[in-house]
Amino acid sequence: MTDAHLGRLVAASLHQAISEELPLRLDFYEHWLHSEALRDSTFGVGPMQAVLGFLRTEGEAYERVMERAGMLAADWALETFPSMRRRMTGWLPGGMRLRAGLRTAGAICTVTDRRNTPRVRGAGRVARLELRSSVFCAVREYHPTPLCGFYRALALTTLAHFGLQPAVEVSQCRAMGDPACVITFSLGAARPAGEPAAAA
Repeated sequence: MTDAHLGRLVAASLHQAISEELPLRLDFYEHWLHSEALRDSTFGVGPMQAVLGFLRTEGEAYERVMERAGMLAADWALETFPSMRRRMTGWLPGGMRLRAGLRTAGAICTVTDRRNTPRVRGAGRVARLELRSSVFCAVREYHPTPLCGFYRALALTTLAHFGLQPAVEVSQCRAMGDPACVITFSLGAARPAGEPAAAA
């Protein structure tokens, strides 16, 4: 497992999130997230697991760092997506737009971790993102709560770019002993007829 590599996007977004949320601890984490590593096209799983292990000892700051890193990863990745593709997704009806947006989020998840093969399932105005591999949730002992905050924030930020603000729930997590991480998204009532969809 330590021979595997992650995309540079996840390391860069995590570095920036730590600098914002834990600025006094940044020097410590730069032992692994140093500038040379961030310039590489890939980043080792071993150093990332070390960073995550120490971050989990930071208490509530861990969740803040994960959320901010996921938001940054989505924002940065979407800057590279063709604007026409984003506009076309924004024109879709709510349920279809939700699933299309989650497929885009899944593509970004694969950029962050090449081992990831996300799947989007659902019907109507409810859909779920399934992740079979997550470096954030790879723990030696089961954790009492989900550790999918990075991907939860990544997906929510992606959907926000398409004008969606769904309710979200992490219903399964590998860190808790489940076979996959499953994040469920649900929209409220449909828009009134004739009301245009927001486009990013």
